[in-house]
Amino acid sequence: MTTTTTAPPALAPVPTSALSLSRTTATAARVLRQLRHDPRTIAMMILIPCLMLLLLRYVFDGSPRTFDSIGASLLGIFPLITMFLVTSIATLRERTSGTLERLLAMPLGKGDLIAGYALAFGALAIIQSVLATGLAVWLLGLDVTGSPWLLLLVALLDALLGTALGLFVSAFAASEFQAVQFMPAVIFPQLLLCGLFTPRDNMHPVLETISDVLPMSYAVDGMNEVLRHTDMTATFVRDALIVAGCALLVLGLGAATLRRRTE
Repeated sequence: MTTTTTAPPALAPVPTSALSLSRTTATAARVLRQLRHDPRTIAMMILIPCLMLLLLRYVFDGSPRTFDSIGASLLGIFPLITMFLVTSIATLRERTSGTLERLLAMPLGKGDLIAGYALAFGALAIIQSVLATGLAVWLLGLDVTGSPWLLLLVALLDALLGTALGLFVSAFAASEFQAVQFMPAVIFPQLLLCGLFTPRDNMHPVLETISDVLPMSYAVDGMNEVLRHTDMTATFVRDALIVAGCALLVLGLGAATLRRRTE
């Protein structure tokens, strides 16, 4: 007589709503508690942009006008790069350690998880942007025509964009080394085409067209608007909305591509 055994039925996923404020804030609180025990990561996120601006100021010590012309742009670029690196590595570490798999087995949607990470890193981005902007304007003497608060706004949006990009690319990396390797593919082309080294309308038409769809280009354009105009211009509003919209779009893509674990 033969007996047959059947495998136990798989547990059905717990249905969750698209986004829950309580689950999102709980996720953000958990991430912040973990970061509190990692002072090196916190120091990298908060202090590295400030140190880079300080270094840049004294690189151009004999030509303060050069610092004025590119300092505002780099005030937005440095936070973006820093948040991209830290966020991509931290999220990948959560997945490779099995934390994401355990969390997603609970009543926690991918949208809640991504929004929680964005909220936690966004809080640190606020601190980072405030310190970097204050250092550049009030201590290093960055001369801007417009309001420093508008510089702070763009710097914060850039940091949030870097967070969103880091969350997104972490889904395609299998190791921390691979996460770092995404930086030349995602960040460097934007850095070269954003108008930092030469005006975008002086580029080859093909490169100018590509730069028109890269969010860092609008971050640099927004900083330059503050550098040259006393009041908030329509161009500045457009640039800020594009950067914010790109951050939200990439966060949505990050939630859609998030994997429970690395194979």
